[in-house]
Amino acid sequence: MANSKTFTSNDWLSLTSLLVLIGVVVAPIGEGLLIAMAVVFLAAGISSAVHSAEVIAERVGPALGTLILAISVTVIEVALIVSLMSNDTADSPQIARDTVFAALMIVTNGIIGICILLGGLKHKELGFQSVGTTALLGVLAVLSTLTLILPLYTTSTNRGTYSAGQLIFVSLASLVLYGSLVWSQTKSHKNFFAASEGEELVTAETTKTKPTQKRAITSFISLIFSLVAVVGLSKILSPTIEHTIAALGAPKAVVGIVIAILVLAPETLAAMNAAKINELQTSLNLALGSGAASIALTIPAVSFYSLMFDKPLTLGLDTKGIVFLMVTFLAGSFTFGSGRTTSLHGLIHLVIMASFLAISLMP
Repeated sequence: MANSKTFTSNDWLSLTSLLVLIGVVVAPIGEGLLIAMAVVFLAAGISSAVHSAEVIAERVGPALGTLILAISVTVIEVALIVSLMSNDTADSPQIARDTVFAALMIVTNGIIGICILLGGLKHKELGFQSVGTTALLGVLAVLSTLTLILPLYTTSTNRGTYSAGQLIFVSLASLVLYGSLVWSQTKSHKNFFAASEGEELVTAETTKTKPTQKRAITSFISLIFSLVAVVGLSKILSPTIEHTIAALGAPKAVVGIVIAILVLAPETLAAMNAAKINELQTSLNLALGSGAASIALTIPAVSFYSLMFDKPLTLGLDTKGIVFLMVTFLAGSFTFGSGRTTSLHGLIHLVIMASFLAISLMP
């Protein structure tokens, strides 16, 4: 039975990789149905890339695994952002800001909210490591301030933007902070982020589910194909995404929300599954870790693109965004302060998320 599952997973990964590569070829040929197919292939490519990275992470261990997952998701996110920035529309400079902010709201309120709500309804009360979780939240707070709020108060350039030197400094600071977080999670203080305080149980579980070398190699090949396909499809579909949003009469910020939802969908499912079996710490690590990577890796990559190709980049939020950011971290400090949480805390975060979506669609 186990062999059947492994074979099926590898077949699915290989088939998805083939489909998304076909999508790159056929999408430019026509409109209508082919564009719809390309959208499906894009979603499949994103899912395939993240799943392949997770398999590799299970094989190589948490230290390299965390980086592989983060880099894979970042490549996808940056590809989508850069493809839209390259269109040189009036709203291109804000694409990176809107996407990163949407990702932050989704992980801190959407993913966490639904995980706590589902877990709380099933298990009444959920426990987690408050030291590790508040550290994750603290890293997110600093990264958010550096990239989304501080640009509003600099005087070297226009409001909401950074100069070249400031962009380089903020990018380096973000990378150092994220690198320190990964080191803490995987080396120096990994027990603070463990789903179970019994290291023997965690080790046994990791050993039991460790993929074979053959499956890891297959997943690596699938990961490369999927990332290439996602980058190609992103470039092809970026005008269609913008035209669709405009045709619906939705605000341009919705483009960033769509990108963030696509990128974070697989992580959301994994976090929900962990919460259902009373492993909230795993859900928090996935959600908050994805948020930290989204900022700390995406902003430096987009900044490099902006500087290299002389593309304008606006990072500062508007007043409405700052309010949502403040209430998010305020609610988070209450939710994660005691090491115990209930479904009510999850509902609080979901209300914040619903409010963010409603105001984004109805500004």
